[in-house]
Amino acid sequence: MSEKRRDKKGRILHNGEIQMPDGRYRFKYLGPNGKEIAIYSWRLVSTDITPAGKKDSEPLRELEKQIQKDIFDNIDTRASNITVLQLVKKYIATKKGVRRNTQNGYHTVLTLLENDSFGRKIIANVKKSDAKTWLIKLQEDDGRSYNSVRVVGGVLRPAFQLAVDDDFIRKNPFSFSLKDVIVNESLKREALSEDDEKKFLEFIKVDGVYKKYYEVIYILFKTGMRISEFCGLTMDDINFDDHSINIDHQLLKTSKVGYYIEKTKTKNGTRVIPMTDDVEECFRTLIAKRKTPLKEPIVDGYSGFLFFNRERSITHAYLWNQYFKRIVEKYNRLNKDSQIPKVTPHICRHTYCSNMAKSGINPKALQYLMGHSSISVTLNIYTHLNYNDIKEEVHRINNA
Repeated sequence: MSEKRRDKKGRILHNGEIQMPDGRYRFKYLGPNGKEIAIYSWRLVSTDITPAGKKDSEPLRELEKQIQKDIFDNIDTRASNITVLQLVKKYIATKKGVRRNTQNGYHTVLTLLENDSFGRKIIANVKKSDAKTWLIKLQEDDGRSYNSVRVVGGVLRPAFQLAVDDDFIRKNPFSFSLKDVIVNESLKREALSEDDEKKFLEFIKVDGVYKKYYEVIYILFKTGMRISEFCGLTMDDINFDDHSINIDHQLLKTSKVGYYIEKTKTKNGTRVIPMTDDVEECFRTLIAKRKTPLKEPIVDGYSGFLFFNRERSITHAYLWNQYFKRIVEKYNRLNKDSQIPKVTPHICRHTYCSNMAKSGINPKALQYLMGHSSISVTLNIYTHLNYNDIKEEVHRINNA
């Protein structure tokens, strides 16, 4: 009978194990493609001590157990050694026919991973705690907004799920709810009070600089349209005979692509909403004051856009956010004793939704008007009503 191989401490070595002349332990096994793969460690078992000055690692026997488990579960250990960046590139390569704003999101995430050490991490080494810590770091240390981090998580989660489905790894480290990890500062966004909305609109209507924006801002407050939906409206979308507004697309702009037309944000976003008399009057005024460019711009086959800035260019979401910011700053500068909070185009939308909820509208009707993807999104508006709103509602019902 042949003598069993032993290490320098006299311990019997298993098949595939040897102790090398420098003291390291090596284990060889056949990989999925039939080729030999070798792993190394300075320790055979967990009670061994790593020699001074040498890099610590898992004991060889523990590594062997993991390899056996991977083989049994058909985990491709070679593929699990790819980096997070390589995995995301692989995932994106499987996504064809996606919207341009989704493509922009992919580009943003790739750029982030190319410049962040997390992108160089081996996917097999990424634990759930690592994923959570990194997302927190993006928000708290790097100053990224909740929505920005949500985009990142929205790419990393399915990318790692691809790795799970392809047997690269066992578990998806991004399989957790983002709201349980980082702060959604957008939830702090409140609807304007009736008084603040009135003061804001009255100020714009008479201000020598900003009155040119009055009709647009009034329409946003009274229809709940997304700003990208308004920017995409053309003359053909306004039906004065039927007193309605057709919303089936949005206008977007990025530095990389320029202007482009996209479908509405959700399937339910495609809708036709009625015009009240005051909203219709604003549209008529807008069209009457419309500064027609020398050459009508055409974006993806759409032309006849309703509003142009002083350079006679089509306006877009970023510009309107800047307009709102300047208006609020001027108002508060001139009204020290009557300040109004932050106002954005999205707060106009939130204010409309809240006002409609307080009026007692059927939630399903409100969901349609807002173009919400789910009734749960609409019902969340009702949770933002304060005590006075609830008290008024109780009195209204009791006195009906």
